[in-house]
Amino acid sequence: MKILFISDVYFPRVNGVSTSIRTFVEQMQLHGHEVHLIAPDYGELTRDEVWIKRIPAREIYFDPEDRLMKYGEVIRMLPELRQQQYEVVHVHTPFVAHYLGLKLARALGVPCVETYHTFFEDYLHHYLPWIPRPVARGVAKMISKRQCNAVDAVVAPSQPMLDVLRAYGVNVAAEVIPTGLQSNSFKAVDGTAFRALYGIALDRPMLLYVGRVAYEKNIDFLLNMLKALIAQQPDVLLVIAGQGPAETHLHKLVIQLGIEDHVKFIGYLDRNTELNACYQAADVFVFSSKSETQGLVLLEAMAQGTPVVAIAELGTASILVEGEGALIAPDDIGQFADKVNSLLINPEERFELGFKAKRYVLEKWTAQLQAERLLNFYRQVVTEKALYGDTGVALAKING
Repeated sequence: MKILFISDVYFPRVNGVSTSIRTFVEQMQLHGHEVHLIAPDYGELTRDEVWIKRIPAREIYFDPEDRLMKYGEVIRMLPELRQQQYEVVHVHTPFVAHYLGLKLARALGVPCVETYHTFFEDYLHHYLPWIPRPVARGVAKMISKRQCNAVDAVVAPSQPMLDVLRAYGVNVAAEVIPTGLQSNSFKAVDGTAFRALYGIALDRPMLLYVGRVAYEKNIDFLLNMLKALIAQQPDVLLVIAGQGPAETHLHKLVIQLGIEDHVKFIGYLDRNTELNACYQAADVFVFSSKSETQGLVLLEAMAQGTPVVAIAELGTASILVEGEGALIAPDDIGQFADKVNSLLINPEERFELGFKAKRYVLEKWTAQLQAERLLNFYRQVVTEKALYGDTGVALAKING
């Protein structure tokens, strides 16, 4: 197939959307499909620029990590895009990319598919704090419903996320297709060397969080949990790998809690050289976000044999199975800390859970499997579009 992706974010901007795009594209290219991506220009090249069309973009004052593509620059590319004869346009973000994706798909006469990567209902108020939370939630629901119903089909990373969209009133064809893991997520690495590099003693209990350091990730919970855990594990260390808008807040909270000697912020790690070793170095991966549409970092940790303790809500609930590489904890600081402690004091249980984690991910969450499912969904949507045009009468049949 020949596919056009469009997104408001991509590497070097590190987040789950960027990772998902690269994972699916690499699998599709590996099996002979041609994919191009329209994405913002960050003024920095990445390793895979050959299939990317970079668009001039401006900064966003309240979110300096991101960029807004210039709409007109993309529209001027229409003659060039028509020559490519794409079969489907796939949108990955709901900002400029959504409206451009719709415009391009209609102009090219092909279906428009959109992945709902982010649970904006539980996200928007963090970035627009001057809007009352109930109002922000209402706005997020309204926009999500309108945007999803405007495209030909929707991809949800998890069943709980699709259930939320259906409750909003989204009625177009939809499929649950999570992001899988590439083979390099399973490669053997040296966690011992990683600990040495960052000055972490080999016998020190190490917890790990990987992801954006953002308010919606609920990292405050992990810090308060750590405070409680220190009573049982006086030498425990929480490593936070990532960057984001909540960093200043979290540094202040660490000081307020008096746990400066128990937290290490190490920023973003290169996915190809350091991240796997970081996962492997940890004794337990901890995660408390309640707004994930999937939670890819959980799978990445499990692929390295690192057991997980996490709150299972929304997307993470569709990934985690109690005892299959993970312990599911309630939204309670003390009980979460007890589950982490149970693994730290029982190395055999921790090793067995880590072994099951890797086996579970290998069996169910590979990138090849998910890419095949996405390609099949494209084919179904293209067929329905050819049969019924823009009426959308039969698109819901795709879901049975």
